[in-house]
Amino acid sequence: MQFQEILFEQKGPISLLTLNRPDIRNAITGDRIIDEILDACQRVQQDDTIHVLIITGAGSAFSAGGNIKDMYARQGMFAGTPAQVRENYRRGIQRIPLALYHLDVPTIAAVNGPAMGAGCDLASMCDLRIASEKARFGETFLSVGLIPGDGGSFFLPRIVGYSKACELTFTCRVLDAAEALKIGLVSEVTSPERLLERCREIAAEIARQPARILRMAKRLFALSHGKSLEEVLELSAAFQALCHHTDEHSAALEAVFTQQKAGSKTS
Repeated sequence: MQFQEILFEQKGPISLLTLNRPDIRNAITGDRIIDEILDACQRVQQDDTIHVLIITGAGSAFSAGGNIKDMYARQGMFAGTPAQVRENYRRGIQRIPLALYHLDVPTIAAVNGPAMGAGCDLASMCDLRIASEKARFGETFLSVGLIPGDGGSFFLPRIVGYSKACELTFTCRVLDAAEALKIGLVSEVTSPERLLERCREIAAEIARQPARILRMAKRLFALSHGKSLEEVLELSAAFQALCHHTDEHSAALEAVFTQQKAGSKTS
């Protein structure tokens, strides 16, 4: 696919996906941008040389979420009967949370500006969120007579807790970056000019870990949601057994013993 509404680049083991519709504040409800995001996620999943994916927005916004003009005109994914709109969601924007949830590569949202509605949910779909001082977060669906239709009710409570997620959704209150950090919605706040650089630094730390084991750890955390302790321990035992027989594990142990030997000779 030739990308028209996103930018996608890879530098070493780190990929960057940029929502590239600043003219509509990177709204993500159009068919084209959804298909391009899914195509990029598939490329990342299938490319073993990619260890981390960063997602950000072009221009002043991370993502305004749904296209309000399309909603008002009842066109695009908002066209049709209630049954048709339901299918539009299922065949459209709801494919994004599924793609990111099933992506084995760790993801970082570089939130450069406002992340509203589905934009807030897109950031919440990522494993880590790093915010610019200009970032704003709003689970603002109710303010336009809607509910979170793209997975926000799944992701947001798992990040900030059930009660806080309810508060943010029911009030539609917009948070600045400092409050987002305080409630754990983001891991770190940085200056706008340092945002991508800082995300790349964190991505580089992650990318230094063994690639296959990194993907396995990401999958274990995703599968552990909603499981009992016994179920998580069973998953962990199975995954760990595979890890013990990888070249990465053997190489890591060899490096430890080599370092110890070198240290004993110099002491």
